[in-house]
Amino acid sequence: MTYQECLDYLYQQLPMFHRIGNAAFKKSLDNTITLCDALGQPQHTFKTVHVAGTNGKGSSSHMLAAVLQQAGYKTGLYTSPHLKSFTERVRINGQEVPEAYVVNFVEHHKALFESVKPSFFEMTVALAFKYFADEKVDVAVIEVGLGGRLDSTNIIQPEVSLITNIGYDHQALLGDTLQAIAGEKAGIIKAGVPAVVSAKQPEIAEVFADKAASVGAPLHFASELIQVKVSEVSLQSQAFNVYKDNSLCFEGLAIDLPGRYQQYNLPGVLQSLFLLQERGFQISDEAIRDGLANAGKLTGLKGRWQVLNHKPLTICDTGHNVDGIKQILLQLQSLEPKKVHFVFGAVNDKDVTTILQLLPKNYSYYFCQANIPRALPVQDLLQNAVANGIKGSAYSTVAEAIAAAKEFAAVDEVIFIGGSTFVVAEIEEL
Repeated sequence: MTYQECLDYLYQQLPMFHRIGNAAFKKSLDNTITLCDALGQPQHTFKTVHVAGTNGKGSSSHMLAAVLQQAGYKTGLYTSPHLKSFTERVRINGQEVPEAYVVNFVEHHKALFESVKPSFFEMTVALAFKYFADEKVDVAVIEVGLGGRLDSTNIIQPEVSLITNIGYDHQALLGDTLQAIAGEKAGIIKAGVPAVVSAKQPEIAEVFADKAASVGAPLHFASELIQVKVSEVSLQSQAFNVYKDNSLCFEGLAIDLPGRYQQYNLPGVLQSLFLLQERGFQISDEAIRDGLANAGKLTGLKGRWQVLNHKPLTICDTGHNVDGIKQILLQLQSLEPKKVHFVFGAVNDKDVTTILQLLPKNYSYYFCQANIPRALPVQDLLQNAVANGIKGSAYSTVAEAIAAAKEFAAVDEVIFIGGSTFVVAEIEEL
């Protein structure tokens, strides 16, 4: 089969969360275990770092992978969903899995898929583990897809488990309280494996403490151990002074990921790296500096407060839940824009009303609908926006909404594109 025929087969035959939503989520690890058993348990042939969380897990995963790569390790990186190409999900030292490998894997294991009937995500996890094993990576950073406890990635025995910020997202699957959601994320904490929680959130700290105690895992709340203070900010990078045990350990530590939420991710990333050092990884300060300063370039991270154009200033971000949108709005505000043209779309299983209530009334809105079955119909979005006092126009596609924003924005104004990963995925310039 050709690569396109292979993708068509995967998208049509396997239930796919990012297209159809909750119906594709399997509340069991059985399929993944069966697949990986048939493949010879590839997940146990290399070391791993496991990363979960509501917001920040993608950026944290890319930062960790970049530093490990700069430290000289052959580093796998598994993330989801992809923006442009399926192969973005599986990388080694920043290079995407070859299309030929994907085709070969699917052709060789079609009978296995038809027997097990995995979801798209379960199949992709198995492919990633097999690819990393075949290529003999030293270590792989594995990002959880959804939740943690029942996520397909949760069959690894990592060196470190990292959990980033916990917020409201996927409540129908993970629970409608922060405690319930944290409980699902805490499911990646394993016996004897150090666990890092990026930020200590008082209302849920006990959930992690109880889980860690129950399995005998050392627990580290990174925000209590490491303090970061912004020392420099530009549109496309930022730098921090980093304090550990109240003494300066990195001055002007630069990251090429400019989102203001990186200040909450950085303590968890650094504490995870320090623990890896304790577990025998040779990671120098120079590797940490070089990796973080070039994290986006080394790993191919896209869509995180990414500048697409300067006149007018055009920025996109994949933040799509309440906490993510709050951070985006604060960052837009920090630009002190003359006017903001906001291209916005959502999926039908998000709490879009709460997000709409956060949006400034004085922005110009261009509502749109991504080209996936899970997209919230744009007329429904517009109706909800009007009910919440927000005025805007509806466009049937993302491209039309962006074109309209470009037409109406003056060169000294700002265009922002977001609301959903799948809106960002349809930006031509990305």
